[in-house]
Amino acid sequence: MPFLSTRGEKNVTASQAILRGLAPDGGLYVPAAFPVIPLADVAAMATQPYPVRAARVLGALLDDYRQQELAQATALAYARFDGDGPAPLRALAPNLHMLELYHGPTLAFKDMALQLLPHLTRLAMDKNGEQRELFVLVATSGDTGKAALEGYCGVPGTRCAVFFPSQGVSEAQRLQMVTQAGANTHAIAVCGNFDDAQNGVKRIFADADFAKTMHAQGRTLSSANSINFGRLAPQVAYYFSAYADLLATGAITPGQRVHFAVPTGNFGNILAAEYARRMGLPVGKLLCASNSNNVLTDFLATGVYDANRPFHQTISPSMDILISSNLERLLFELCGRDASAVSAWMRALRTGGRYDIGATHLSALRGHFLGAWVDDGTTRATIRQVWRDHRRLLDPHTAVAARALLDYRQQTGDMAPAVVVSTASPFKFGRDVAQALFEDPAADAADDFACCRRLADTCGLTVPPAIAQLPALPIRHTLQTDPADMALTLLRALG
Repeated sequence: MPFLSTRGEKNVTASQAILRGLAPDGGLYVPAAFPVIPLADVAAMATQPYPVRAARVLGALLDDYRQQELAQATALAYARFDGDGPAPLRALAPNLHMLELYHGPTLAFKDMALQLLPHLTRLAMDKNGEQRELFVLVATSGDTGKAALEGYCGVPGTRCAVFFPSQGVSEAQRLQMVTQAGANTHAIAVCGNFDDAQNGVKRIFADADFAKTMHAQGRTLSSANSINFGRLAPQVAYYFSAYADLLATGAITPGQRVHFAVPTGNFGNILAAEYARRMGLPVGKLLCASNSNNVLTDFLATGVYDANRPFHQTISPSMDILISSNLERLLFELCGRDASAVSAWMRALRTGGRYDIGATHLSALRGHFLGAWVDDGTTRATIRQVWRDHRRLLDPHTAVAARALLDYRQQTGDMAPAVVVSTASPFKFGRDVAQALFEDPAADAADDFACCRRLADTCGLTVPPAIAQLPALPIRHTLQTDPADMALTLLRALG
């Protein structure tokens, strides 16, 4: 099955799409058609371990990878997850479940794809005779950066550089990146927000002179952001897995629709759920949950995407985004795969900061998607409520999605089976979770790691070693850059 770009390029294989990351025309790669996984196959997943489930879904999407290759890759990737498994589903109440995606080495859902992507890229290099070093560039709002650095650390024939907003991540997220070991890793702070970092990386990909410099150095560029289809495909798998687990416990019957509430920034996580729906999974409503950077909420209500608005730093920093790159893939489907329409919308966004998809496309969009947003005060209140009612400690991003679902149920009376997608360990945001839970001025004064210890003692939990060890690790990456100088700084990092 060939892949094509949302802006027109066609006839690329799955492995070529993964190697390139971003299409030469600036678009994002999508499969030429969505394969359907029969419901009987989903039911069969109920007795299978997660790596087998993931390999089945990936095999449907990435058809120039052999099934045996994918089985080996998923087995290796998910062996690094803790004893609860890669994507356990927890029942909170009847018809209310939580999909925990933070049991990997960096304690965030990005591990679900970024522990696997290096295996997919190595296989892609072999399939395409690529002998150059694969130089993976990443813009991160917090979690992607560490997950990419960890995934590519020490992988032969690869190098990974991450750009993160200097003031836009939690202390734990920052330390996870700047203490990263590995001779082939680089973490660079950007004096700006995530959109500045993401736009800078896109400029680097579009810079022909930079590409020539990389070629002269024996390198070729790729991406580990969710603009790379190799990031998106593994995320599709965990929606199938969640449905299989619901079947296994008798929480649903085959074919019954399930709602998903997803904390959303760059739109990749919720898009993966939409792709699962297009592949035959009985997905009901998709609740797109945002923080005060509510550009997606407004878009889902009006059909107008308008990034000309104040940028807010919130307690859910991985969602502090105004330009949601993966939305382009959904627009491509909404307009009947009209690459010229997508190109026009993206050009309008680039030049004027906004575009309008019109009433017809908005109506189609709202058939499956609902938007909601939550401010920091309500996020904190939700952390307290869910702990009080269910004894589950949430990070601030998951709390946004939980609130969106609870409000939706109250407003509509729709109590159909629903899953809250939980994207990070609460210990990655110790200070904010402690402030929310305790409502105590002492939490304001304490550092993140003291707050983590207090949370663990109070809630009967254990601070994950990946967090507890951070204050003692040496700082290895100290480079900073202005957004306009990202390419020059990157060349300096390479020596």
